[in-house]
Amino acid sequence: MTFSVLIILIAVAVTGFLGVSMLRIRRTDTPTAAYDLNVYREQLASVDRDLARGVIGEADAERVRTEVSRRILAADAQMRGEKDSAGPSRGVTWTAMVVMAAVLIGGALLMYRQMGAAGFPDMPLSARLELAEDLRENRPAQAEAESLAQQPQVPELDENYAALLTQLREAVAQRPDDLQGQMLLAQHETNAGNFRAGYEAQQRVLELTGDTASAETYADLGEMMILAAGGYVSPEAEEALRQALERDPAYGPARYYWGQMLAQVGRPDLAYRVWVDTLRDSPAGAPWVQAIRGQIDDLAFRAGVFNAPDMSAAPGPSQEDMQAATEMTPEERQEMIQGMVDQLSDRLATEGGSPDEWARLIAALGVLGQAQRAIDIRNEAEAVFAGNTEALQIIDAAALQAGIAK
Repeated sequence: MTFSVLIILIAVAVTGFLGVSMLRIRRTDTPTAAYDLNVYREQLASVDRDLARGVIGEADAERVRTEVSRRILAADAQMRGEKDSAGPSRGVTWTAMVVMAAVLIGGALLMYRQMGAAGFPDMPLSARLELAEDLRENRPAQAEAESLAQQPQVPELDENYAALLTQLREAVAQRPDDLQGQMLLAQHETNAGNFRAGYEAQQRVLELTGDTASAETYADLGEMMILAAGGYVSPEAEEALRQALERDPAYGPARYYWGQMLAQVGRPDLAYRVWVDTLRDSPAGAPWVQAIRGQIDDLAFRAGVFNAPDMSAAPGPSQEDMQAATEMTPEERQEMIQGMVDQLSDRLATEGGSPDEWARLIAALGVLGQAQRAIDIRNEAEAVFAGNTEALQIIDAAALQAGIAK
């Protein structure tokens, strides 16, 4: 209610400012042409004075009088026209103001009704975080999500492939403890579009592998569950992803789906950070990288990030660039390498980056013979990745390669 009143008041204020401008039409008692008439009359008197003093002849005086008289007639006609044109009446002006106010107020309310949250109370950040946590804890389970999800149409299988899949199912049913058979069954059921059967076989794979299960195995289980639920990340799928990330925090597919889960439970801010870090740490051609790039702009908007760094893939050197590099002198090639190193250094300083990127910069500076700068970058990287043992090992290896190891 308060917001609606505020919209109305702002619209009325805008209408008032515009209305004042409309009402302030210049109305003067003396038309503009009246000033011209006074000038022309003075010119006629001046002609008579010049004729009396003998400055001009009678013929010239008569010619000037004729021209000035013509101008007087024209100015008189213009003055009468200005008097007849009094501008729009005040009634018309007030009507225009009322229409303008109706358009502004009605348009603002209609836009808010379409794009806003009419009737929704103010919600501080703490309440939103509580709501997101409640949504995460009480969201539908896997079975319920599957029943609500629109299942994709299962593609028609080739007869030979369908026969082989039937044989595989029968063989696995006879030997339920066959790990290799369960892995094949999970893979082919998923390929055939039978996602529920696929993740059930994958669950059996996890039971057989026990504590030796890899991050990939858990991530595959989570992905199969997500596919079965139509893209929804259920609590069961979240647990599978959690197990995958505990075993390998840098595993790309698990990080992608983890970000998707956070976005679904009302935490696009956390999801955006996860996806940005995943992009920085992943190879450019990874399939999950393309999936993230297609959605990260929308996620940044939802997260309230309006100055997001450019996460587009950096283009590699073209064939022409490589040919030009071979034709450079050693000095030119050194200058080109220095420019690339400076660009990487600036990006890491402003946007951050993965341990591999920091390591690449340290090694490059060592090759360029800039030992002190390499030491400074190493110290900065150690501060950035303090407590991350794996990242620090990568940094130490680069420092050793650059000849600046401690």
